[in-house]
Amino acid sequence: MTRYIFITGGVASSLGKGIASAALGALLQSRGYSVKLRKLDPYLNVDPGTMSPYQHGEVFVTEDGTETDLDLGHYERFTDVNSSVQDNITTGQIYNKVIERERRGDYLGGTVQIIPHVTDQIKDFIVNNNKGVDFCLCEIGGTVGDIEGLPFFEAIRQLGNELPTSKTCFIHLTLVPYIAAAGEVKTKPTQHSVKELRSIGIQPDVLVCRSERDIDRSDIKKIAIFCNVSEDSVIQAPDVSTIYATPKIYMNNGFDTQVLKSMNIKKPGKINLRKWNKVVNSINNPKAEIDIAVVGKYVGLKDAYKSLTEALTHGGIANDAKVNIHWIDSEIIKNKKNMNKLKSMSGILVPGGFGKRGAEGKILAINFARINKIPYFGICFGMQLAVIEVARNMAKIKNANSSEISKTKNSVIGLMTEWEKDHKKFVRDNDSDYGGTMRLGSYPGLIKSGSLAHKIYKSINIKERHRHRYEVNTNFKKELEKHGLKFTGMSPDGLLTEIVELKNHPWFIGVQFHPELKSRPFNPHPLFASFVKASMNNKN
Repeated sequence: MTRYIFITGGVASSLGKGIASAALGALLQSRGYSVKLRKLDPYLNVDPGTMSPYQHGEVFVTEDGTETDLDLGHYERFTDVNSSVQDNITTGQIYNKVIERERRGDYLGGTVQIIPHVTDQIKDFIVNNNKGVDFCLCEIGGTVGDIEGLPFFEAIRQLGNELPTSKTCFIHLTLVPYIAAAGEVKTKPTQHSVKELRSIGIQPDVLVCRSERDIDRSDIKKIAIFCNVSEDSVIQAPDVSTIYATPKIYMNNGFDTQVLKSMNIKKPGKINLRKWNKVVNSINNPKAEIDIAVVGKYVGLKDAYKSLTEALTHGGIANDAKVNIHWIDSEIIKNKKNMNKLKSMSGILVPGGFGKRGAEGKILAINFARINKIPYFGICFGMQLAVIEVARNMAKIKNANSSEISKTKNSVIGLMTEWEKDHKKFVRDNDSDYGGTMRLGSYPGLIKSGSLAHKIYKSINIKERHRHRYEVNTNFKKELEKHGLKFTGMSPDGLLTEIVELKNHPWFIGVQFHPELKSRPFNPHPLFASFVKASMNNKN
């Protein structure tokens, strides 16, 4: 029978519940157990797909095309277990299902209430589809005390009573702040957070305490006494130089040991962290260092590009190099003279994005990379803008643009109205809803033999994850090819562009998909590994 681990948070958000959950999953895997990780988000949005990256960070996309919380990216990177539609749910999705059932008459005319109808729906989501899995780790978004999170806390409280004692574990992550003026850490926020959790019927089995500094044994004892846990169950979670050091830090502090002990597992498998030690050693002891410019529109919040940041780190691991990312707001790039920061970069990357804002600055950056032979990597929107740059400046197509940005007869990028996936036809137009109407998830592609992409992938068949509404208008393909743009990756039917390259350039690739979503620290995506290597060769 599957065991369930519930991870909650208190005191403040952004303490690292997602990393703690992912690291615990990795530790359990390292002991030979199988794991599944899930995220329960209390916000009312049906999914994060239409939310601003400034509000919620990046939207992570799974193989099956589900738009999810960014923490699922951490789960996949740490455990290499692909997530799916079954692994992320929001209050909006829960309420949708409850209302649909009420409309169908499933509740036989009864009054529909938070308890039991909403909580039952949450419990069903947690316990279903876990066959053959040793541990299901469920992270509850937000912090204890948030009004929108109460149905989720109530649901896991009920499961704690309904499942056998040895089949559940409650973990609570809190902040133990250091007050510089007093010269000491303070345990009161943790005490109050646990008090809040206990007031709704949940007694944590393990406390994970985030702190900038080591917590004295006397403070650990105080936390244990006031929070009704053993001292061994108070786990320190200090700041680390890289998130990939967290599995070993947590293991050294007894995190996985106490979790297994709380579920009466007396003889857990022997742990093996060799691959994690190798990753951390590579990050901490690089043989080279390079500077990469990421020209984007959401650079004010690094979580907006979380998977991209990690994929560049992975590309560095593959080349024993430290990648210094320089975030450049595309809106400040106004003309060709305004390129001073780009001149010192070893590589330039333009990531995905939506809308007109900052697009012209990105195009100028792409033009700079093309003319100065700087390795360029365009992802999704970054690929589309590269096509526009070539159309304008090499093919001399007047007013070349994307119909997403401007109305022009020369839309080299246009709205995708029809496509197929798994023999199912999808249709949309300008009046369609924005949410969930993009080409989402894993799609196959065919790479042209002998191309740079072929050399990188070492295969002509690929499957990559997508998230976009617009496609390259292949009516302009011949004209663009005549002026040096090579279409080296296409959909199997030859209608949709997946990869473009540029002739007579050391490394210039644009991809319609998001390769960062499939990169792992112990298995870097080949495109990122190749881009970093090319940038190292270009180092000033």
